[in-house]
Amino acid sequence: MLRNDIQLPYGAVYFRKSNPPQADWERDYKVAGEDGLNIFRHWFMWSAIEVAPGVYDWAEYDRQLDLAAQNGIKTMIAELIHAVPDWAVRKYKHALQVNADGSKLGSYMGVSAATGGFSNNGGGAGALTLNCPEVKEAAGRFLTALATRYKDHPAIYGYDVWNECNYSADVDYSDYAKAAFRKWLEKKYGDLKTLALAWHRYSYTEWDDIEPPVHMAPYPECIDWLKFKRDNFYDQMQWRIDTIRAVDQKNVIAAHGISGAIPIMASNGCDDWLAASKVEVYGFTWVQARKGSEAWKNWYGVDINRAAARGKPFWHAERQGGPLWLQPQVIGRDKQDGRVVDPEDIRLWSMTSLAGGARGILNLRWRPLLDGPLFGAFGSYAMDGSRTSRSDMASAMAKWANEPAQAALWEAKPVRGEIGILVVPETQEFEYLLSYDRKEKPYPEAMWGAYRAFLENGVQPDWVHIDDIDAYDLLYFPYPIMFTAEQAARLTAWVEKGGTLISEACPGYFGDRGHVGTIQPNMGLDKVFGALEDEVEFMPDIGDRIHFKLDSAAVDGGGLLQSYRLAGGTARGNFDDGRLAVVEHRFGKGRTLLIGTNPSIAYYRTEGRANGAFFAELFRWSGKARHVSLSNTALFARVHQGEKGSFLWLVNPTRTTQMTEVELAVGLGTLGASKAVWPIGATHGGGRVEVPARDVLILSLG
Repeated sequence: MLRNDIQLPYGAVYFRKSNPPQADWERDYKVAGEDGLNIFRHWFMWSAIEVAPGVYDWAEYDRQLDLAAQNGIKTMIAELIHAVPDWAVRKYKHALQVNADGSKLGSYMGVSAATGGFSNNGGGAGALTLNCPEVKEAAGRFLTALATRYKDHPAIYGYDVWNECNYSADVDYSDYAKAAFRKWLEKKYGDLKTLALAWHRYSYTEWDDIEPPVHMAPYPECIDWLKFKRDNFYDQMQWRIDTIRAVDQKNVIAAHGISGAIPIMASNGCDDWLAASKVEVYGFTWVQARKGSEAWKNWYGVDINRAAARGKPFWHAERQGGPLWLQPQVIGRDKQDGRVVDPEDIRLWSMTSLAGGARGILNLRWRPLLDGPLFGAFGSYAMDGSRTSRSDMASAMAKWANEPAQAALWEAKPVRGEIGILVVPETQEFEYLLSYDRKEKPYPEAMWGAYRAFLENGVQPDWVHIDDIDAYDLLYFPYPIMFTAEQAARLTAWVEKGGTLISEACPGYFGDRGHVGTIQPNMGLDKVFGALEDEVEFMPDIGDRIHFKLDSAAVDGGGLLQSYRLAGGTARGNFDDGRLAVVEHRFGKGRTLLIGTNPSIAYYRTEGRANGAFFAELFRWSGKARHVSLSNTALFARVHQGEKGSFLWLVNPTRTTQMTEVELAVGLGTLGASKAVWPIGATHGGGRVEVPARDVLILSLG
């Protein structure tokens, strides 16, 4: 259910109740309209609107939509039922969410709104649990009233649900959540005896004997608790959508996360795939001041969402447009590392997201908050709402993006990457439990290390959910220590049909419910890889001591060590102590390469100083060709294809102009002399290509 009244949504988050000042609204909307912005998102906070039970104060929100209509701007309504009215906190105090330590959530000032009614748990859930029927009914009445009031307003574009789609790792241990957990378990296991066998607990006599685990450890009960929390919160997301849809069947339902699937899907529920599956438009918050402004991080931020959207439109729903002061994420970092933003940053960050396939850009603030610790943060416009050099850049891009001439550009989509980085939620869940009390967190390091290694070797690595592997013929599986027997069977069939799988150490070492297999590789994968385990060492704290050779080339390991005995495969390399480290094998119509450690971790920890040549050799071994080969490794390339045209995007994240030779793979088009799509007025005369500093060059392909 998509709108076609905006070619490319380009705008900002505007109204947060406490800011901007009401006296400036009319002027701000006029400026935004003149500057080519075409969409605003506002927080419609339950705590700020339902000022008493059944008493709604819509006046300021009505004004926002009326001004939007007058200035040609569409409105995305961000429902915030997790901003809970103070009267509701008192009335439903029995339904306060409870942390693992037994403390209850309360009502606090919201740091991103300088408005009351927010919980103190840091997640996207309110102080009250929606597992309480009374609370759910009250919140549902608000959502119904909200959609009823604005569904036919000429300025409405749609609704953004469950801001940033995540929850705290510590909630919810309320009695209502515990009751829901028990029902979930009863549905899964059927009876207490079956549950007792699965959990290794043998003295339950009633379902009420079951308590959710407080200390996280790699046991079946903790695996189930993590899965229940994810199911529970995403069921609540679906309930929000259903409540709105019961009133409004025509406007867009959207959501946005925080690109958190790799580091905190297990702990904080940042399942971008699951969130995106529920809405028509997905999006992401990505703020360089909090994440770091390195090129690979900007690519990760957009690429994980393109994968999760599975072909749906997705937006960079909150992009930084101004500085960030005094927050812990920036302390000690360089001034140019997202702390102070200039116009070229706005251009580079926006264009990288568009090159990654995003089809909408919203600035995190139109103008900064004037209250609270986030004063002055993120706005492209100044504290008083006046234009800045940053807003001028955003304006130029917004106007360019929505010219009719760019219609073909936005219709085209990035081609599928040459290689997929395999994402298995169960793998991350188990590693989260396994490393809960440890300083080392090897899973995200391995995932990011592999992604970065291929990206910086001129390859487009896509993040591939285990459910989506059939769309790819080459996969890399970093840190694959646990997955299910069903998933192992799926991977086995995929390889047998012709897929090429490169796996790091200990694939499926832990199987269903975290049980260690007595034959390794586990779950029949010894036949897929043509190898059996010889010895294994779980010592990720000193994994940097591991070194091996692929043929005669030296490689740094990391994380774990698993050595092998051949069982049909071919030896390709040894650890420095002589044990077998790398096994190549043909299985059915496919191929596998098993690497007995985690070279991706070494790449991550050395920021690419180690193992770059190794990952280049892996890609050469696969037999695939790069979509785009560049002579200059400082640049990144993406090809977009569509029915109305194909385009080459060349992204230069450096602070100097870069020159490069370009070679396109067969079937992706040809590059000839032409006028550039961007920068405005630029041309390409053939031969070597010049890409301006902190900019992109977009060229049409023949």
